[in-house]
This record gives sequence, structure tokens and C-alpha cells, in this order.
Amino acid sequence: MHIKSLSHVVRTTIAIAVIALLSTAPLSVGLAKEAARSAPSVAVGPQYDTTHVYIAPGDFDTFVNSFTGTFGGQPSKRGTFNVLPVPSSTEGQYVWTPAGTLSTFAFLTPIPYPFGQERTGYLVTDMDQAIKEARAAGAEVIVDKFKDPIGFDSVIQWPGGVKMQLYWHFTAPSYGALETVPDNRIYVSGDTADTFVHDWLRFSHGKVVSDDRRADAGEVGKPGETYRRIRIESGFGKMQVNVTDGHLPYPFGHEISGYEVKDLDATLAKATSNGAKVLVPRYNASDRSSAIVQFPGGYIAEIHAPALPK
Repeated sequence: MHIKSLSHVVRTTIAIAVIALLSTAPLSVGLAKEAARSAPSVAVGPQYDTTHVYIAPGDFDTFVNSFTGTFGGQPSKRGTFNVLPVPSSTEGQYVWTPAGTLSTFAFLTPIPYPFGQERTGYLVTDMDQAIKEARAAGAEVIVDKFKDPIGFDSVIQWPGGVKMQLYWHFTAPSYGALETVPDNRIYVSGDTADTFVHDWLRFSHGKVVSDDRRADAGEVGKPGETYRRIRIESGFGKMQVNVTDGHLPYPFGHEISGYEVKDLDATLAKATSNGAKVLVPRYNASDRSSAIVQFPGGYIAEIHAPALPK
């Protein structure tokens, strides 16, 4: 995405939090699943997929400055809107960086349920088709149709309780590619992992890049143990599914996204100089080194870099 397009972004991306769904005609389960299996992907691209960050109004400037000071990039202009299908008011701002994008919200009113629980917003090519495919693949629509001034939105939930937003614009946006694509970091139990992965692959038309059933659990705060780690790539970007028993030390499980950088130590130095706290110091695993940081306002993120050659 080119920074000069950010003035348009204020109109097109702040409304990411406005949630809606176009109704679909009922299909038999068999026909619906067959349609989802044969239809083309509704994904547009990772540069249109944003992490949703909810912060207090007083932390807005400090958070945005800290995040862009760490990863580069630039925020859009900020505005105050009613972006939900019920009465509410929030300050909103889109933040673009080469390592990933954010939709940030500072509500001035109580946040209506279930907003704030959705992790990410994914742009789709066709809302009708996206909802039909999501339902056929096993997702539940938890917020129904809402039309905002620039398009349609919906919130869906996958097995394991994974909530995400889908959105579509009347006028298609055009953003440049990211330098690195962040991981959507999903934590699920062994009871639902295979179902979630199966359903997400059907919807996203993605592929499993790796499925390591004995990955180094030091990556999730439990060195000396193992866990199952599944990495997936699709038109929606990257996803890391962490399958655990739920016995996770803080702050693991609170991070939504994992940001890839070239130099982890240099990025951590930038983060701390811009007011972030390192909650988990650098951990060197077989293929990457990672750390967990908390930005002003409370947003927690994983940051990783490829392992250095031995």
C-alpha cells in the first residue's frame, strides 16, 4: 500500500469494525460443502488483512507512535465514528507498516458484545460468496448483516472459538504488498485443532506448510517440552496454529499477531526505545528466534526473525 493513499484509507478502513452480513439462500449441507470446495478463493491479499486493536482513548497517540516507531509505516488520519450496527462511538485509525497493518479503535462508549473479540479483518472479493463458503466450511455467523457507507461486513466464528471479521468495499481498495506477512497466531486445544484446520483450509483454499507434532514448546513459554505447531499459508496470509493443553504461562495466548523482521535484536531495541516492554526475551528455536512485547496501551505481539545460519 502506498502511503499517499492513506487519506482514502480513513474512509475505507476505519469502517472495518462495522459488522454486517448479506443473507444467503438455504442450501443442503452436501450442496453447500460441494460449492465451497469448487468455488475460487474469496481472499484478496495479506496487505488488506488487519489486526484489530482496542485501546483506551488516552493511550491512542502513544500506542500508534510506538508501533510505527518500531516497524515503520504511517497511520491514517483519526476520526470519531459510529462504526457498529448499534449506537456507539469510537475513535478509529488505520495503521500501515511494512510488517503488517492494524485497525485501531478507542471506544468512547461501552463496547457492545461481541465486538472486541474478533481478532482480524479480512477483505473478500464477494461478501455473499464469502459467507456462503464460510458457513459451508463450518463457520458460524455470530453477527448478522449490516451495511455501512462503503460496503458490508460480518463476524464469523470457527471451531475452537476463533472469531474473525470479513469485509467488502463498494470500491475496491488498492494497496501495495507488505515486505513481510505477519502470522495470525491461533491457540486451540487438541480437541478442535484438526477440525479448525480442516475447515479453515476449505474456506481459505490454503495449504499446510508444516505440521510439527513435536515442536519446541519453548516457543510458547515451556522450554524442555514439545507441542504441536501447524503453519498455514493462503490468500489471506499466514497463520500459525498452536495446539496446546492450555497450561500456558503469561503472556502466551494473549498475542494475536506475530511480526516477521530481519533483525530481531534491532527491532526489540527500537520497540523499547519507543516505550514498549519486552515481556518474553529472545528465544532461539530451530528455524526462528522470537520474543513477546507489549506496546503502550496493552497490545501484545510476537516478533520473530529467521534463525541465523549455523
